[in-house]
This record gives sequence, C-alpha cells and structure tokens, in this order.
Amino acid sequence: MQQTIRVNQTEYPVIRLLGRGKGGYSYLAEKDGVRCVLKQIHHEPCDYYTFGNKIEAERSDYARLRQTGIRMPELLDIDMEQERVLKTYIEGPTAYELVLRDEMDDALLEQVREMARLARAAGLNIDYFPTNFVLAGGLLYYIDYECNAYMEEWNFENWGVKYWSKTPEFLEYARQHP
Repeated sequence: MQQTIRVNQTEYPVIRLLGRGKGGYSYLAEKDGVRCVLKQIHHEPCDYYTFGNKIEAERSDYARLRQTGIRMPELLDIDMEQERVLKTYIEGPTAYELVLRDEMDDALLEQVREMARLARAAGLNIDYFPTNFVLAGGLLYYIDYECNAYMEEWNFENWGVKYWSKTPEFLEYARQHP
C-alpha cells in the first residue's frame, strides 16, 4: 500500500524518500501527474546547529530568499500545524552527486558564486552544502529554504567551497555518509 501524506486538506501519494536533512525528511510525491517535494519537519537532535521554530523559519526564509533572485523551487503550500512544506520538484543531480562523479565544472561554480553574491547583497548566507543544489537544464537551483544572517565565517568562499570539489572535508563527509 502506497503511503500518503496530507498537507492541509490534500493527500499526496509518496513515491520515495529523497533524503534527511538537519531540519526534516524530504519525500518525492505526486498528485494528479505533477511531482513535488514534501518536507516533514523533524525534531531530532543536531549537534552542530540550533533551531528555533522550524516551520516558521521555512516560511520566513522562503519569503526572504524570494527577494534575492536566487533560483529555487516555488513554495506550493505549508501546513503549519503538521509542520509540512510542499514545494515544486526540480529533477536533476545534486551538486554533491556531480562532485562524486567528477562532473563539477567552473561554470557551475560561477553559478553558486553568483548565488552567494545575491545572498550577501541581501545580508544573508544560504546553506552552501552541495546536497542543497540541483542542476536542471544547465542551471543550479538552491533547493533548501534555509538562510541566516550573513557571517563571513559561513559564506561560500570560507566554508561552502570546501565541499564543491574532492577536498579532504568532502571526502571525509562522503566516507562517513556512504
């Protein structure tokens, strides 16, 4: 029997788990022939990040990011009570997968640097970890809505770039998360 998850008053049949992040589980779902991502917020401990109200952060971070011009999936619905977010599905490999396959190139790095410039101009950092970016039609999309006040320490050049090639940091992460 296929699992379904309700967002507000609508049931979405789940195709598969896409992944688990520090804030929630993301599922590929499909309704009336249209694929979407359904994120269920979780409250599991995270030893390197402190959260406030996660579902409110999803809503407010999306609104802030929309103002930046960064390419990202559209927020389709949000269920505040059940802590579920529904957004458009962007099909393609993640930047993480591209690094693993030695398919990361300078043009893609320039795209993420442009996103970093847009984020900084808005006083923000986004989560530059490469699992948060999908390549579709030659364009990178930031598929997470997480953003924080800009801090030099967490910008792309000081933190994110360490995971966009087979650096020791990237290889250690890949070893720990096969």
